[in-house]
Amino acid sequence: MRYIFGKILTDPDIIDDPPVLIDIGASEKIHPIWKEIAPHSICVAFDADTRDFNISSAEDKGYKKLYKLNTIVSDKEESKVDFYLTNSPYCSSTLPPREIELSDWAFADKFKVTGKTKLNSITLTRALDELGLNKIDWYKSDSQGTDLRLFRSLKDDIQKNVIVAELEPGIIDSYAGEDKMYEILKYMESLEFWLSDMVVKGSKRIKPEYVDKISSGGISRKLTEFSLKTSPGWAELCFVNKFKDIKSRRSFLLGWLFSSILGQHGFALGLAVQGENIFNEPLFTDLKNNSLKIIRKERFSLRALGLYLKAFKQKYNG
Repeated sequence: MRYIFGKILTDPDIIDDPPVLIDIGASEKIHPIWKEIAPHSICVAFDADTRDFNISSAEDKGYKKLYKLNTIVSDKEESKVDFYLTNSPYCSSTLPPREIELSDWAFADKFKVTGKTKLNSITLTRALDELGLNKIDWYKSDSQGTDLRLFRSLKDDIQKNVIVAELEPGIIDSYAGEDKMYEILKYMESLEFWLSDMVVKGSKRIKPEYVDKISSGGISRKLTEFSLKTSPGWAELCFVNKFKDIKSRRSFLLGWLFSSILGQHGFALGLAVQGENIFNEPLFTDLKNNSLKIIRKERFSLRALGLYLKAFKQKYNG
């Protein structure tokens, strides 16, 4: 795969117009799935703190170009927004946690508000304008409750031409006024995206004080929580553009590349066939043959055989 990925990433259309990756709620590490494409891509990462607004750029952080903006992303034009600090930094948000509703869940303490501050704010549209960017190819957002409104705040043509969008919406009531999973599923379907992956995460439906009564803390508490069934609380969703209205050669190349990275080799095959018909180039024939080779090989993988046996047993065991 590395060879064929290299052919795409060194194609003149990609060199002249590198993939644009957006990471809202970024950590210091490269998004693992971007490892292959990062050195050839422009990444815009948002990581809020209390310093004055600043845009830093670097070319030695694993990307072709990395822009880091120390600001919250908002769907509204405001220089500062309220930010609720919680016990767990991963639960802090521009939306207030619904502590009463969360009190029935084992992880409620993570959402307890420890403070409130004002942080720098910028819209995605303004950020892209300031960086001179007019597109997003792979969009990733974990904004703790505002993923949909942020995506919708983008210009229509940018939304519709995103190739992959990763969002992490809530299922239960965690934040006041948050964007829920069902809203995101409906909206992305209306934009002609299909759901490639969904990883459901959650917690235990038990009040923390009940866990305290049952266990003595430490390992005992962990064992008590692990013994209980996990219920859905939020989900990691990955959407892929259906390519109903996308016609550019560059987008077809990136569409095949991104789909292959996601393990969606059937969809990648379809894009390669379309590209071969539209552009009549040997490169798309190579991509088609590569997808066919992978699919044929995967037929006899342990994973495929395991799934086949499972389906066989279910069919004949009722």
